[in-house]
Amino acid sequence: MTDYLPETYTGFRSAGAAGLARSYVRKGRAISIPASAGRRRLSARYTTAVMTLWLTTALLVSACGRVANTVPYVDLTQRQALHAAATEIQPLRMAVAAVLSPEGNIDNYAGLARYIGDHLGRPVELVQRRTYVEVNDLIAAGSVDLAFVCTSAYVAASDRGEMELLVVPEVNSERVYYSSVIVPVASSAVAFTDLRGGAFAFTDPISNTGRVYPTYLVEQHGHTPATFFSSSFFTYSHDKAIEAVADGVADGAAVDSLVLDHAFARDAGLRDRVRVIHRSPPFGIPPVVVPSGLSVDLRHELERLLLGLTESSAGMAILAEIGVDRFVIGSDDEYDSVRLLVEATGIDS
Repeated sequence: MTDYLPETYTGFRSAGAAGLARSYVRKGRAISIPASAGRRRLSARYTTAVMTLWLTTALLVSACGRVANTVPYVDLTQRQALHAAATEIQPLRMAVAAVLSPEGNIDNYAGLARYIGDHLGRPVELVQRRTYVEVNDLIAAGSVDLAFVCTSAYVAASDRGEMELLVVPEVNSERVYYSSVIVPVASSAVAFTDLRGGAFAFTDPISNTGRVYPTYLVEQHGHTPATFFSSSFFTYSHDKAIEAVADGVADGAAVDSLVLDHAFARDAGLRDRVRVIHRSPPFGIPPVVVPSGLSVDLRHELERLLLGLTESSAGMAILAEIGVDRFVIGSDDEYDSVRLLVEATGIDS
């Protein structure tokens, strides 16, 4: 019987009708089997196969039952957000308001960001936005941990309880700055009133020195910017406003005196292109702030790092890059004069 039921075969074909012979092809040789014999042998094999399949199925069902008792049930309809691993280091986010253009901010503040990151043992992301309001929104939402902001932006947000004063920079042994009104060197203007009818470059819509103060001057003469100037536009940074005047695009602009002094120091030829015709009274210097909800521990650590920059050569190099002598503890009442201007002009974020 082993000749008729080979272990392996190369093919099977049916004659297609009952009682006819069936053929196996084995080793290239066809072997004919009478139909009745074929049915008996196939019936025996079929019975054996069915029994084997039944036993296998029973064993699998039994095994699955045992596994089901030990594997926890997962309900995929109940979804939860995945949380970061406890060991994952979250970056500290540091925002710098667009007092300078983005290129200028990166050049000046990248070193400070690295310094803070090295001492905290965590990466630091330098965050920039086009306007002061956008930076204020990040602070209010707790999306940044540390920020360098404009004075009027600080006044508005701190009065709403959205940010708190951390430290203030000291420059040339002072904690104040000014609004400097500049014109092209070739301009005939010698006073602010001489800019009437000209094109004026504002910096940011809520900038103290670049928008609030020059608007206040215009209003003191019984005008609005729309009636005093023939045209005006925003540059969204102080260095770009300086460029606009130097290139003759604007007849005048009001800029942060610290930024102007820094620009004069970097570019000796700039004094041959722009000159100052008016300077404001002193204002509290743009501060360094933190969100109101920042943890006390992180706040103290950031304060310690900034105050301690003068204690090492690396720290002093960082201070020189951003044009600051040192950071000191400031007071909110240093910004009261700015509050009065914001109230007088109605310019608020």
